[in-house]
Amino acid sequence: MLKACKQILIPLSLMALMFNNSVWATNTDFDFSVTPVADNVYSIIAPAYGLPSPENKGWNSNSHFVVTEEGVLVFDTGSSELVAQGIRRAIKSVTNKPVRWVVNSHSHADHWFGNAEFADTGAEIIATAAALTIMKQDGPGAVEFFSRVTEGATGTTRLIHPTTLLTQREKRNIGGVEVEFIFSNDGHSPGDVLMWLPKQKIIFGGDVLNSDWMPMIIYHGNVDNLINTINVVAKLNPTIVLPGHGKPTTGKSVIRDADLLAAVWSMVKAGYKAGNPQDEIQKQISTKLGPIYRPLYKNFDSAIKQQVEAMYKKQQ
Repeated sequence: MLKACKQILIPLSLMALMFNNSVWATNTDFDFSVTPVADNVYSIIAPAYGLPSPENKGWNSNSHFVVTEEGVLVFDTGSSELVAQGIRRAIKSVTNKPVRWVVNSHSHADHWFGNAEFADTGAEIIATAAALTIMKQDGPGAVEFFSRVTEGATGTTRLIHPTTLLTQREKRNIGGVEVEFIFSNDGHSPGDVLMWLPKQKIIFGGDVLNSDWMPMIIYHGNVDNLINTINVVAKLNPTIVLPGHGKPTTGKSVIRDADLLAAVWSMVKAGYKAGNPQDEIQKQISTKLGPIYRPLYKNFDSAIKQQVEAMYKKQQ
């Protein structure tokens, strides 16, 4: 019984941290339109950002896909089987090739709960061992949470876990496309993996990379490793960045995020060492960095509060 309670409580606390003072997109239509990104690379952009709700039907994260010579590679499958069915329909509007590979960027429910839709037709489900551990631990509670807060709009979701586990900096040829997998070393969450297409210079970032929204710092992420990973991506000089939330962007957003996080992290550590209270540190950071970064993100003011709170707790 205690284990079951923990499985419910952990996703709830995670969602509160991820979407504190949530910012909502105005378009909550259930429209799985496809955005062409590059030759044979496409994005399906979620209409909402924040907590799952009856209005957005739990669909609050992006999926991306690559059409290869031998089939389709999907990066993240959405927050339910219903969402994944929409993703599949969107893919079929582009190609009749089967989905043969699925990559789960990390263990948060909105990025992998659609796995069953693709596993049923034989797709290989790929992730990291650390992500799989959290999926098994948190999955059942997250299913209950998503169903409750959307008033049942997410429907029935079967939890299908990855069966192929990646190793650090693994390279594969998938359907004729060269792919490299980059670990964040638990930067955003345990087992995050980014997918790099070196020929096209496209990076699939999951929740490690951002465009419209501020970087998310949560309780089980590692800030130093997150900053280091973002700097590694910046050195790759990607032409296109495909984040887990928000619109496709460019390498400039990666540099922006690295600079912001390094500045906030440094100021929080210095303030904590000086014995300053959290709210004073936050005020100083907002005053100093707000004029620079507020115009660059949709949710600077709410997210900077969450960032400072999470970073401050990591000093204790």
